[in-house]
Parts: sequence; structure tokens; C-alpha cells
Amino acid sequence: MFLLAVTSLQAQDTVTMDLKACMRYAVDHSTKVRIQQADNRDAQLDRRNAILNAFTPEVSGSTYAYYNFGRSIDPETNTYSLTTSFHNGYSLSAGIVLFNGFQAVNNLKITKTAQQMGITKEQQLEDQICLATMEAYCNVLYYTEMEKALQAQVATAQTALQLATRQEELGQKSHADVVQMQSDLAERQYQLTTCRNNLSNAMITLKDVMFWPIDEPLKIDESLAQQLPLATQDFETQSLVEQAQQWLPSVALAEGTLYNARLALRTARWQMLPTVSLYGGWSSSYFTYPGKDGYVPTPYFDQIKNNRGEYIQLSVSIPIYNRLSNHTNISKRKNALDRAEADYEQTLQTVEAEVRRAVADRDGTADALRQADTRAALQQEAFNLNVKRFEQGLISSIEYQTASNNYLNALAEQMNARLQYFIKNSVVKYYAGTSYIEQ
Repeated sequence: MFLLAVTSLQAQDTVTMDLKACMRYAVDHSTKVRIQQADNRDAQLDRRNAILNAFTPEVSGSTYAYYNFGRSIDPETNTYSLTTSFHNGYSLSAGIVLFNGFQAVNNLKITKTAQQMGITKEQQLEDQICLATMEAYCNVLYYTEMEKALQAQVATAQTALQLATRQEELGQKSHADVVQMQSDLAERQYQLTTCRNNLSNAMITLKDVMFWPIDEPLKIDESLAQQLPLATQDFETQSLVEQAQQWLPSVALAEGTLYNARLALRTARWQMLPTVSLYGGWSSSYFTYPGKDGYVPTPYFDQIKNNRGEYIQLSVSIPIYNRLSNHTNISKRKNALDRAEADYEQTLQTVEAEVRRAVADRDGTADALRQADTRAALQQEAFNLNVKRFEQGLISSIEYQTASNNYLNALAEQMNARLQYFIKNSVVKYYAGTSYIEQ
């Protein structure tokens, strides 16, 4: 098993994983999902037990065997005897509750809802893991692209420093200009080092979210950064809210809790009625006096046949006074129902606010992205012109550094806006009913 796992992991090292592959890996290896799956198996067992309790009797059997060395009653003569005797008996009994205030029926419904809620919780966890993986993945993309941009800036700064040094030798630049270019290069190198550290931290975060071995390499597909932004699908906000309130796992969980609370209250009220049960049983025994002179015991199977007995019993239990425990239980169930109703209403309100906020964030990010694209294009053009002007000695090193900083900041804001728009747009699609892993 360990060898197979190592081989599988080594094979994965050579494969570039895109966003969907990372999501699938994170879901498949999540400890939270495994815990929820164990809870779901428990819910399935509870469902099975509820079915068996409702429709099958409880059956038990017993047997005994003992020697009596003292005074005992002879089963044949019903008189006392001091002779050592051996006794052996068997019994079989069964019982089933015919009516207990519909508790068994309601338990069937409650366990069925609990089983469905467990599946919904698992889906909710998977969606949360996918979103967290998406955010961590985008952070890695951001710092990867920024590292590329900073590497280009370092190369440009090195070229500019070499040019300024040569111009100083020719008397075209002052030593102050050279020092300024050295400062600009050191600043770019520092920013590149910081960016690499941030990239390393972002990769560790992605591995942690995916439950990927931290010390193992992870290669992701960086082409997504070049494909952004993706097409936007417009939704009418009110219809999107209504759609989200119908299928979101959080709403389904709140609705299931409310349904079970109503059943629990109904069960508590029915507990004020009598409980009717039916029992039946069979028993038999065998005895003998080992070592008693002249005693001939009745054969074993004859005694089992002759000593057998059967019974059938109908039991009615009427609750008269149990220290008001039933009334207390009803009051608690009412309180639980009130909490469930309030939680359900709050969940609907929260979902509506989240959906409207998600749409507003997506639209706002779209506007910011358009502005960031325009600004980045203009700053790139301005930077290219300033590079040529600096090479011709038409601008100072300070002006050149300012243009370089403006261009780098524009690139950072553009990449951040693109990734933020991708995430916000994915959230809106999720509320529309498309899971993150299917987008």
C-alpha cells in the first residue's frame, strides 16, 4: 500500500495540475470530508436501527444449568429433598411495541432527514474546500506573474545601470545618476526577493488547503492567468436570490433542522398517550438426581416436551405522573422549534445578503478591471517611451525610476483585479447552481 502511494505521488510530480485537478485532489484528500463521511455512515446506521425498531420485534433467549447440593424442592413431588440434583432450562421471548405515540414512525422520518442532511453537509464542505483552493491557487498565480514582471524589471534596471555607468565615463551622466540607478536596481532586487518569499508562502498555503505533502513539489498550470477574465453570465438578481435559497446547502440544512424539530415536538406531545406492547415466550426445563440409588429419570426430550410452557402478554403503560418530565420535554421541544424557525429565517436573510453582495462585488470588480487594463496599457507605453528617453539622456534617473514604479504598480493592480474578478464571478455562478468544480 505504501509503495503504491509513493509511486502515485511520484507520478503526480511530473503532471501539471490545473485548477479543477487541484480542487478534486483537495476534496478527495480532505480530512474534514472524511470525518463527515464517517458521520454519514453513522446516520445510515441510525436509519437502519429506526427501521428495525419500528417493524421488527426484540427477541432474546437464555439457558442455564446448575447442580444443587443442598435442600431443594423436587419438581415431580413438590416436596423438599436433600439429594444432589441437576437442573437445566431454556427460554425464548419476544416483544414488540404496538403503539408508543408514533415515536417509531417519527424516528423513521427524523433519521431519513438526518441522513439527507449529512449528504448535504458533505457537499457544503466540498464547496468550501473548492473555494478555498481557488483562492489559494489564484494567490500563487498572482505572485508567479509578479515574479516574472519583477524579473523583467531587474533586467531592465541592470541594463539601465550599465548604460548610466558608460555615460558617466563619457561625461554624459553625473555620478549621482549612477548612484540613483544602483538604488533603483537594489529596490527591484529587494522587491523580487520579497515576491519570491510571498510566492513560497502562497504555495505552502495551497498545499495545506489541498492536503498535499508540504515537502513534495507541486506544479500548477499557470496558463489560467493568461486566460482571464472569463466570460460573464448575467443573472437577474432577484431570481438569483430565489434560486440560491432553493438549493444552497446552508438553506437545506436549516430546513432539515426545522423539519426534525417539528417532528420531535409532535413526538413529545404523543408521549402523553399510553404505550401498548405485545410479548410472547416459551420455556422448558430438565432435571435429574445423579447418583441417587434406584432413581430412573424421565428421558431428556420427554422432560423438555412435558415441562414446556408458553405465554402471550399484552401490556398497556399509562403515564400518570413522572415528575412533569413529559411537560418539560414538550416545552424544550417548543423552544427547539422556535430556534429552528429563527435560524431558518436568518439563513434565508443571510443568503439573500450574500448573493446581492456577490453580484455587487463582481460588478464592481469588473469596473475596476476595465480601469486597471486601461491604466496598465498606458503605463506600459509610458514606461517604454521613458526607457528610450533615458537612453537618450532626455530624462533624469529619478524620472525614469518614477515611470518604472508606476508601470510595476499598474501591472500588480491589473493582475490582482483579474484574479479577483475571476473569483467573484465564480461565486456568482455558484449561487446560480453551478458548483465550483464544474465551472
